[in-house]
Amino acid sequence: MALPTSGTASRLVYTPTVAIAMNELTAMVMKLPEKQRAQLVAKMLASLPSVLTDQDDGVAEALRRDAELQDGTQQALSLEDLHAAIRNRHRG
Repeated sequence: MALPTSGTASRLVYTPTVAIAMNELTAMVMKLPEKQRAQLVAKMLASLPSVLTDQDDGVAEALRRDAELQDGTQQALSLEDLHAAIRNRHRG
């Protein structure tokens, strides 16, 4: 099923017809079994250029913090304790 577009391959224009086709395609894909949907998503994501970067090392920091929680050098804070700490911070 080809999606109707106008323009050249390098500059496609999103038209109402494309929106309808996308809705139909989405409905068809959602009827697939979960494993096939996951395979399709993986193929589609692999076809995209890499746009996510970790310029501030946030992923590395998250992994470091997770490791600290796993090895017990740090303890997790419950949501209730976090809210209490925030309330107490604003009081003083």
